[in-house]
Amino acid sequence: MSSTDVVIVRTGLANLASVQSALARLGLSSTVTEDAAQVRDALRVILPGVGAFGPGMRMLRAHGLDNALRERIEADRPTLAVCLGMQLLCAASEESPGETGLGIVDAPVRGFAGEELTVPRLTVPHMGWNRVSAMRAARLVTSGEAYFANSYRIARADLRQGDWTASLCGYAGSFVAAMERGSVLACQFHPELSGAWGLGLLARWAGVEFTEPLPVFDGGSSAGHLLPRIIPCLDVRGGRIVKGVKFANLRDAGDPVERAALYEREGADEIVILDVSATTEERAHAVETVERVRAAIAIPLTVGGGVRRVEDAARLLDAGADKVAVNTAAVSDPGIIDAISERFGRQCTVLAVDAAQRTDADGWEVVVRSGTERTGIDAVAWCVEGAARGAGEILLTSWDRDGTGEGYDLALLEAVCGRVGIPVIASGGVSSSADLGAGLRAGASAVLAASIFHDGVRRVVDVKREVTGATGIPMRACKVKHASHEGARP
Repeated sequence: MSSTDVVIVRTGLANLASVQSALARLGLSSTVTEDAAQVRDALRVILPGVGAFGPGMRMLRAHGLDNALRERIEADRPTLAVCLGMQLLCAASEESPGETGLGIVDAPVRGFAGEELTVPRLTVPHMGWNRVSAMRAARLVTSGEAYFANSYRIARADLRQGDWTASLCGYAGSFVAAMERGSVLACQFHPELSGAWGLGLLARWAGVEFTEPLPVFDGGSSAGHLLPRIIPCLDVRGGRIVKGVKFANLRDAGDPVERAALYEREGADEIVILDVSATTEERAHAVETVERVRAAIAIPLTVGGGVRRVEDAARLLDAGADKVAVNTAAVSDPGIIDAISERFGRQCTVLAVDAAQRTDADGWEVVVRSGTERTGIDAVAWCVEGAARGAGEILLTSWDRDGTGEGYDLALLEAVCGRVGIPVIASGGVSSSADLGAGLRAGASAVLAASIFHDGVRRVVDVKREVTGATGIPMRACKVKHASHEGARP
């Protein structure tokens, strides 16, 4: 191949680090550009996307990239559009009324809304792992579980397929998970965050062989519902994982890069990194740790700690985070939730809430600065406000249960899940697979744990099997074999 195998379009909104990391895992070099001539003439181009339809299109037009992309796609030159990038191929989107898209795909982009969202806990954004069903005519896409983070989609009924071959996904109806035509591939999901399955898809699109020994996952058919996520949490300080009880008496628990890679191999669906001393030490998150972890994994990465401004969030996204969690700063200035969501999109914005039982009344109040300060703010009401301001997910931690092994505060979890229409991650108090299952039954979209994984009490894959066996809830579960993905098909 040429000195640069893949050119990545800089849209100004995308998190590019995960795309570049995935390409590097395949032995492919990449460069990021906003130069229209380079995009038009490149051997292979990726149009990534994080953010909103309108700002994305305005960025493309400002640099003449809209015409360059149209030319290369119409000429059937190898092009991959990811998430928002796929939506930008369409003529218009409900997300940005009046904004004109590239017009390459004859279909509107619509939101998940209205009568479709009648199933309990059918949350928006559609965030997590869901089943992709490939059509028989698909050359690149195979059936499997992929990672999605979208609030808008192309409904199956709206796509006039023509010469496009669509692969489908079910959530509030059937929608287009991917479509391909010749050398052009568009994915609503993130192949760069979809583990070995996603890396295999990228390899086929790029025409290279991929034989890296990563585990294969098989969650079975999710029947049009998101598969619940099992998330190991890495609390870090000074570049090391630490663990304590109620955010205190911290002890060393290992290297974050080694642990993150291990947990991916064991079946983790996502990794969360929280810099537990960034706020109290009044500094930004250590981005070096984020960069090192991103280079080691091909699953989603959420990062929090020390996020006080939009620029802090941008720095973490540039380093390799896919989502940014804001906690103490949001209590001081709730407008930071709006600002991060408006710039990077709801799917990148996580409100982390540490909640403690009130000492003078029923319910829970928000605690900040690693649990050292009580605010008097009602925790459930704060979650509701955060969702209204643009948070796409709630990371809900029970301060009373953290590190105790007493299980999640299920009453707190049920109270929040019953009031917000966005995904909720349960955190604080896990000592067994039974605790994780209880959190999912209480309404959580994902369950987070630390000690049971760090201390070797359970492997992630074992936890998944135990939860499914006890509850019947399907998981993206690990097979005991390794992946071998071939390059382009003849």
